[in-house]
Amino acid sequence: MKTFKETGLSPEVLKAIEELGFETPTPIQAQTIPSLLKSEQDLVALAQTGTGKTAAFGLPIIDQIQIGVKNIQSLILCPTRELCLQITEDLKKFSKYRQQLQVLPVYGGTEIRNQIKALKGDVHVVVGTPGRVNDLIRRKSLDLSNIKWLVLDEADEMLNMGFKDDLDTIIETTPEERQTLLFSATMQNEISAMANRYMKNRDEISVGKKNSGASNVKHIYYLVQARDRYDVLKRIADIYPGIYGIVFCRTRQETKDVADKLIADGYNAEALHGDLSQSQRDHVMARFRTRHLQILVATDVAARGIDINELSHVINYNLPDDPEIYVHRSGRTGRAGRSGTSIAIIHSREKGRLKDIERLSKISFERQLVPNGDDICKRQLLHFVERVENIEIDDNQINPIMDEVFNKLASIDRDDLIKRFVAAEFTILLDYYKNSPDLNIYKEESKTSRRDSSGDFSRMFINIGKSKDLSPPVLFSLISQYTGKKGIDIGKIEIMRNFSFFEIDKNWEQTLVDAFRKAFYKGEKISIEKAENKPADNERRGSYRGRDRGERRDNRDNKDNYKKKSPVRKFKRK
Repeated sequence: MKTFKETGLSPEVLKAIEELGFETPTPIQAQTIPSLLKSEQDLVALAQTGTGKTAAFGLPIIDQIQIGVKNIQSLILCPTRELCLQITEDLKKFSKYRQQLQVLPVYGGTEIRNQIKALKGDVHVVVGTPGRVNDLIRRKSLDLSNIKWLVLDEADEMLNMGFKDDLDTIIETTPEERQTLLFSATMQNEISAMANRYMKNRDEISVGKKNSGASNVKHIYYLVQARDRYDVLKRIADIYPGIYGIVFCRTRQETKDVADKLIADGYNAEALHGDLSQSQRDHVMARFRTRHLQILVATDVAARGIDINELSHVINYNLPDDPEIYVHRSGRTGRAGRSGTSIAIIHSREKGRLKDIERLSKISFERQLVPNGDDICKRQLLHFVERVENIEIDDNQINPIMDEVFNKLASIDRDDLIKRFVAAEFTILLDYYKNSPDLNIYKEESKTSRRDSSGDFSRMFINIGKSKDLSPPVLFSLISQYTGKKGIDIGKIEIMRNFSFFEIDKNWEQTLVDAFRKAFYKGEKISIEKAENKPADNERRGSYRGRDRGERRDNRDNKDNYKKKSPVRKFKRK
C-alpha cells in the first residue's frame, strides 16, 4: 500500500493527516486501517513502539464515530498519563475536519472533579489510564455501556505495571458486542490469556517477529568493571555531543545518584523516578520534550508511556532482569523511521543475560570498545568546528564590536589564532582526558584458568609490539578492520617490545591468519600465526624461540609493567 487514500479513509480524515505530513502508511497502519474500516472482528496487533500504532487504531475509529450520537463510543486504555495525553493530542489532530468530535483524557494525579464535569458534556472518545477510569466507573461518572470500540494500547506495559485487576473490572462493564483492539509490543502469556478471555474470533496482525527488537536500532555493549559504569557513562555522553536519550537504572536511589553526579559534572541531565510529585514530573518531562534536557535518567516504571520520536540513544546503565523489558527500553529509540542506538554497560558476569536477550528478541549485540580520551577530544573538536561553521551571524549585533576585536587580535597570525581558540575551548577537556585509563575488560572473567580455557581459545603470535605503539584497543581495531568482523572474542593479551601474544576464539583462528596475509600497520607488514604452546613458567622467563637474551629480559620487564597497567586490574586514579 503506497498512500493513505488506498486505505479507505474519508476525505475529512485524509485532509487532516495530509496537513500533518502523513503520506505513506507504516506497515502496521497499512494492515490495520483497512481491516478496522471493513470488519467488526476483534484484533490483536503486535508491533514495536514508535511504529505508528496510534494512527493505526485512531484513524479508523475517528473516521467511524457518529458525531450525532451523544454517547461515549470508544474507550482507549493506556498505561501512563504521558501516553494518555499524547494519544489525545494525536486524535484531536486526526479529527480536525470532523467538526464537534470530542476527545477527553482522564488520568490520575489531577483533580477528578474537573474530569467528572467534562464527562457530563458531549464526549465521543475517552482516553484514560486504568486506575482513573476504574475510579470514574465506581463513582458512576463514566458510562461505558454503549461503546463500540475498546482499545488496549501498550497492553503488555499495563500488565507489567499491575493493572490486571483494573483492566478486568473495566472490561466487564463494557458491552459484549464491542470491538476489542489489543496493541502490544510483546506477546506475553498474560496477553495471550487476556485475548482468550475477552476477545472472540479475533484476527492477529504482527509487524516483525514476536517479542523482537526494532530493526533500525543498533545494539552495542561495553564490557567494563562494575565500578567503572559511571565513568563509562560520561564517556558515552562526551563521544556523542548531540546525545538526546534516556539512561535506565534499576532503582530510584541509583537514578537519583547517577543524575546528581551528571549534574555536578556539568551534564545537561535530570532524574525521573517515582518519588517525584506529578507537578515535578511534568516539569522534567516538559524540559526533556523541548530538548532543554539532553539526558533523562529514569527507572523503567517512571519512563513508561514516554512517547518521543527523536531519541538518539537508550543507555542501559544496568541490564534489566526480564529480557522483554530490554525490548521496551530499546524501542524508545529508532522510532518513526529514524535510526537509533541502544547501549548496554555490562560486566563479564552479565554476558549470560545478554545472550538471553539476544535469544528472545532476535537481535544481535555488537561489542565496542569504550572510547578513549583521544577519541573523545577529536569528536568534541569536530563538533565544535561544525557549530562554528553553521552558526548564524547577526551583523547588526556583532559589527559594532568587531573593530576592537580585530585590533586586539591583529598581531596573531591565522594558524596561531585558531590554535588559541581551540585551546580556550578545550583546555579543560584535554587536561581531564590526558593519560585517561583504558576502561575496557579484554578477557571475560572465568572460573577456569587460562590453561583450562585452551580448548576455547587459540594462542596467536603477532610480530608487532610496544615499539609500534600496539595496545589492546589498537589490536581490537586491526582485527575488526582486516577480518571485517566485530565482536570476535579476544582473551588474554600480552604486549612485548617487538612482538605480542593474544588469545582468540579458536573458531576464528584460520580466518584471522588468512585475513592478515596482506596486512600492514605503520608501514610494516603484519604477520599473525599460531603460537607454540609453551608452559606458563617458560613464558614468564621469556624463553621464546629466536630471541636473544637481552630481548628476553626486556620482554619480561615489559610484561610485568603491562600487568600493572592492565585494565582488568585496579588502577590508581589521578
